[in-house]
Amino acid sequence: MKTTNEILIIDLEATCWENDRIPIGQKVDIIEIGICKLDLKSNTISQKQSIYVIPERSEVNSFCTKLTGITPQQIEEKGIYFEEACELIRDEYNSKPLTWAGYGNFDREQIIEQCDWLGIENPFSEQYLNVMYEFKRKFRLHKSIGLKRALDYLKMDFDGNHHSGADDAYNTAKILNEILA
Repeated sequence: MKTTNEILIIDLEATCWENDRIPIGQKVDIIEIGICKLDLKSNTISQKQSIYVIPERSEVNSFCTKLTGITPQQIEEKGIYFEEACELIRDEYNSKPLTWAGYGNFDREQIIEQCDWLGIENPFSEQYLNVMYEFKRKFRLHKSIGLKRALDYLKMDFDGNHHSGADDAYNTAKILNEILA
């Protein structure tokens, strides 16, 4: 697997509904981009942050708040529009030339879908690593396993809160660092 020496790891939180029943007229919107940078030379994880995003096609409901911990008030106070979030990622992380990664394909697909919908350039490169797939391949598992189970498999603790974008990105970076070591 070819990669850059620095890899951006992201984890998205998005608007969600009980039983995945999206209300008519609404679409899945990114509401948090958790991001950090893994430096393969020094084996360090840095620049961990949550970028809260104002949903433009849906609303944060109580089910979504219960799952992610993200409230409409947080979005109102700290949120920026998705286009601004993409600019921030390009500027603060020099994202375009770097490999980027996520745990599964949802993050990649959602970034691409939202960029296409808005007609804006994807802030990330074409080089994406699906850490879930790479984990399955490395350890020759018959099926993919979730983030928490992957950490258990590696005898690593989960740092932070599950379904916090920044914490999930950080924990994904720990797994990826182990896979690439």
